[in-house]
Amino acid sequence: MKIICSKDYTGARAWEAQLIAVMQDATVRLHWTDQPYPWHVNDGDEVFAVLDGEVAMHYRENGCELVAHLRAGDIFYAAEGDAHSAHPRGQARILVIERAGSV
Repeated sequence: MKIICSKDYTGARAWEAQLIAVMQDATVRLHWTDQPYPWHVNDGDEVFAVLDGEVAMHYRENGCELVAHLRAGDIFYAAEGDAHSAHPRGQARILVIERAGSV
């Protein structure tokens, strides 16, 4: 059993992650960041839950770039192949659930 206080978690660098669990073919990680993550496309589905802070989630839909402003408690789902890029506003802590080995 694990109890994790996400507000206390800080990485040594942006997008550092604490592995919480590996379940079948998925990983659950707590990320800390204060820098944007590059545009990318996952090779599986991804659930992105903001636990602390704010994140401007840039994503592409029908050839257009859109931005969703996520706050603590908000969840972003990206299906396999969806292009997206997370831009924190200051520090943020994010729970990411994705296929093991996904970029």
